Amino acid sequence: MKAILYVDLDKCLGCKTCELQCAIEHSQSKDLFKAIKEEPLPQTRVKVEAYGDLSVPLQCRHCEDAPCIKICPTKALEKLAPGEPVIIKEDLCIGCKWCILVCPFGVFNLNREGKVIIKCDLCLERLEKGEEPACVEACPTKALKLLSPEEVAKLKKAEFLVGFKKDGKIIKG
Repeated sequence: MKAILYVDLDKCLGCKTCELQCAIEHSQSKDLFKAIKEEPLPQTRVKVEAYGDLSVPLQCRHCEDAPCIKICPTKALEKLAPGEPVIIKEDLCIGCKWCILVCPFGVFNLNREGKVIIKCDLCLERLEKGEEPACVEACPTKALKLLSPEEVAKLKKAEFLVGFKKDGKIIKG
């Protein structure tokens, strides 16, 4: 699969459609109107944070050298192959929160019962069917894209360095 979830910050509106669609995708019913009545309520694996005028969707970056995998005492986190997403084996997770402490992006959460870690899985079931992750498909501005490592490298070469002014506006230079 070897794909990277890329965020175009210039296009993100902060509408949180990705959050909603992620929660629906990880619900039992996969239907909005049924999901809001489910127990426990479905949880999103992506969180949109606002920093001034900038909105940033935060989710697992599926690090190649993932510190969460290294620290997990029960081996509940794994990567099946290089370039593949970091997945959770829920039956092995003991909710110790070590992965939360070492994640450089702060994207791990506990489920509503507080017993098992949840995080972005790139909608693995959808990928296996040739579909995009739910957040990518739902994004109205196409700020989220699933790209190959080569496409991401090409975009990075074309982009300028990004900095922030005191008023929160992005400057490029």
